Amino acid sequence: MRVLLVGAGGVGTAATRIAARRDFLTHMVVADYDLARAEAAVAALDDQGDRFSAHRLDASDEAAVSRLLVAEGCEVLLNATDPRFVMPLFNAALAAGAHYVDMAMSLSVPHPTAPYEQCGVKLGDEQFALAGAWERAGRLALVGMGVEPGLSDVFARYAADRLFDEIDEIGVRDGANLTVEGYDFAPSFSIWTTIEECLNPPVVYEKGRGWFTTAPFSEPEVFDFPAGIGPVECVNVEHEEVLLMPRWVDARRVTFKYGLGDDFIAKLRTLHELGLDSTGKVTVPGPDGPVQVSPRDVVAACLPDPATLGDRMKGKTCAGTWVRGTKDGAAREVYLYHVVDNEWTMREYGSQAVVWQTAVNPVIALELIADGRWRASGVLGPEALPPEPFLDLLGAYGAPWGLREEN
Repeated sequence: MRVLLVGAGGVGTAATRIAARRDFLTHMVVADYDLARAEAAVAALDDQGDRFSAHRLDASDEAAVSRLLVAEGCEVLLNATDPRFVMPLFNAALAAGAHYVDMAMSLSVPHPTAPYEQCGVKLGDEQFALAGAWERAGRLALVGMGVEPGLSDVFARYAADRLFDEIDEIGVRDGANLTVEGYDFAPSFSIWTTIEECLNPPVVYEKGRGWFTTAPFSEPEVFDFPAGIGPVECVNVEHEEVLLMPRWVDARRVTFKYGLGDDFIAKLRTLHELGLDSTGKVTVPGPDGPVQVSPRDVVAACLPDPATLGDRMKGKTCAGTWVRGTKDGAAREVYLYHVVDNEWTMREYGSQAVVWQTAVNPVIALELIADGRWRASGVLGPEALPPEPFLDLLGAYGAPWGLREEN
């Protein structure tokens, strides 16, 4: 399989290191707006011969992306950029006749008059609007194929198929005990994306009511995470799983809650109150006259690159799907989870735990597409495809998953 990877940041670079160990990959073109970053990702794989190459590419230029896909004979575009570039890359892959895989979906727009009650434009709406075009083209757009969304959705499909007859609630629960030495505030993932999902109105799904929104950080609960992480307070956050799972999995309620912590939430609230979460441009003085910048981009530029924090990080991160329902007439409650230790990912791959855990899942998906075990067309979430081949490969990649009975 020939793959065009767009985005050579932390997740993209981790994806190259994971894919380099797998035989399904014939060639990966690593493309980034910053050519030096793409070249650095390729140079780190000095024993790979000609299986990787670096290119400069503007992810917002649909025509340029399509041309590169065709020129390089790439069968799949793997999007490892932030969500702002989902639609140009999604459209470029369709135009070039390639499959498409991303880890985050097209952006939402809050309801103009009732943002904390009703959905406006939902995550992924722009992509699902083009599902027919992808079906007619006979190509697969596999959306939300990271860890959350992604592996969490595979867990939901597995639970529905194997563990339950009826599902009352699916709740994705994410928590960690990661610390970063030397920093008071150093997010382990893209602050741009974190601000987007944490400060937008969270979406909840209920059967009979459909999708609706609540206030940010609502419905706090303490969830006990495995592998020594322990109890962490989790709150509602906008996330793709809630928009994906109800399309293919029958459940009465679906939620996503993230273990952020009071200090992190307070900092996000402060950014919002100061307007520093805005993506709109503001005018500031520059050496050659006024320039326009996005406050959120400034915040991101002031914080350390999450990909560089691995040597200072300690602890584990856990992604998982909690499911409550019935099996054979009896109540059942389980937590399917995936724990990654930063010490292990740094030793084995030179990537910090959060970006590695995100990157491993789309690489597994690429392998399943390459060998035909995942074969479909249209715009699909991970829960639309068979879960067993994916979960089997997760163990083969050195990162097995777990299941905990809750009652």
